[in-house]
Amino acid sequence: MTEIRPLSEHTGVEIAGVDVRRLEEDGFRSIYAAWLEYGVAVVRNQTLEIGDFIAYSRRFGHVVPHPSRSTRHADHPEVTVLGVGKFDADGTLNEEIYRRGAASWHTDGAYDEVPFKATQLYALAVPSRGGDTHFSSMYRAWDALPERLKAKIEGRRGAFTYGGGKRGSDALLNPEDRGHAPVFHPLVRTHPETGRQSLYFDPGKIVRVEGMAPAESDALIDELEERMVVADARYDHRWRVGDIVIWDNRCMVHRAAGDYPPEEDRIHWRTSIKERDTGARVAGD
Repeated sequence: MTEIRPLSEHTGVEIAGVDVRRLEEDGFRSIYAAWLEYGVAVVRNQTLEIGDFIAYSRRFGHVVPHPSRSTRHADHPEVTVLGVGKFDADGTLNEEIYRRGAASWHTDGAYDEVPFKATQLYALAVPSRGGDTHFSSMYRAWDALPERLKAKIEGRRGAFTYGGGKRGSDALLNPEDRGHAPVFHPLVRTHPETGRQSLYFDPGKIVRVEGMAPAESDALIDELEERMVVADARYDHRWRVGDIVIWDNRCMVHRAAGDYPPEEDRIHWRTSIKERDTGARVAGD
């Protein structure tokens, strides 16, 4: 029997008693509804082939290749393989791969005209310690902003690009895929399915705030970064082999801990998911 258990007051829900390979539509609808409510859904104890993982990802939307071509699966380019190749040929630790996703809190796909709806990971190998992934609700971030700051950003758009923010990096992109012009997204976003408002912000991808002088824009970006994670909005996920975790990029931010023993494996399959009705360009493709 399917069991659905919230993992914190605002963020994260755990689903037990299911095999996603055999999940019927009614069961999936209950998982999807819980995911919409809590922003992050954890399904434990799965045993998947890569085709199973892709098929389950497609139940949430349209699966698209990530712009980092070098980390795409050789036979299934819609899947990114995280955590492999972290040592260079001379044995030097490649920090871009080892600490991928750990530089700052972020949302996936803000650099694209149509950002990613969701991201899903499946754990193939986990370290003996560390390697957690942290999540936080941007609904709560918006709710907690002072009224003067809400008034300042309502109606404003941010300019976003891959690696464009002060904490960003485009080192994982092929040279020909770098340097795309920024795209613009509202800093206050209304979720298309829940109707709730959230802060939409990524310090690693935002270049500037539209319509502001550079100094004012930089000051606003700094303040939003300080306020984007609210204490009661967090869920910290400790990985186990066989975990599937999917999060809603429309209302969540996340960050890898980047603290596990580098000699140990931390390997995941990842899919990037968009709304089904979009044919928008994926940056880098």
